[in-house]
Amino acid sequence: MSSATAPQRIAEAAEVPSRGAVATRKYVVELIGTFFLVFTVCATASVSASLAPLAIGAALMVMIYAGGHISGGHYNPAVTVAALVRGRIDVGDAIGYWVAQLVGGVLAALIARAVVPHGHLSAMALSGHMGGAFVVELLFTFALCWVVLNVATSRDHPVNSFYGLAIGFTVMTGAVAVGAISGGAFNPAVAVGASTMGLFAWSNLWLYLGAEVIAGIVAGLAFRALNPADK
Repeated sequence: MSSATAPQRIAEAAEVPSRGAVATRKYVVELIGTFFLVFTVCATASVSASLAPLAIGAALMVMIYAGGHISGGHYNPAVTVAALVRGRIDVGDAIGYWVAQLVGGVLAALIARAVVPHGHLSAMALSGHMGGAFVVELLFTFALCWVVLNVATSRDHPVNSFYGLAIGFTVMTGAVAVGAISGGAFNPAVAVGASTMGLFAWSNLWLYLGAEVIAGIVAGLAFRALNPADK
């Protein structure tokens, strides 16, 4: 029988956060991280395109280091899809993450649209390059999800300090390599935010969402196939 007094047991129970409080904490972190990632994308792509890949990769890196210990630092619905397929989170949390990420992305785009000079806004044209844009979005979204699963969820790396750098540099690499082809979204929240901002045409949104969701699913399945003991 426990030797703790009734008041002590009540106090100890009060210190344990409820499941709802834990979930809310994760969703708020995902919203904040996605907000600053998408805001950086919208602002730098509009007024400082040459430095955009570096700024975007750095923004993702610091937000992962800031909130990764709370939510996992997805900030990307495709990464959440990969984590769901891999078995890292459940469907309920995945839905909460998706809502938080999309809300954060849209809010960021609306604020960026209000502060970035309108003369700098122009939607990226993909006519004639739709197939290429789809392929590069799929490839680098897969690369991003694959890196996240291996550096941030693998039991072979239970405690490491490099995951934020690895993930941020993956996005920076993709943005430099194929940004001129597709805009380098690799993230449905970024695609929605960029469309809201006016950087992407809404008519092309299906391309980004399709390629990125498929990439997340494939990355999750690939991780499970190559790491069958890592449940």
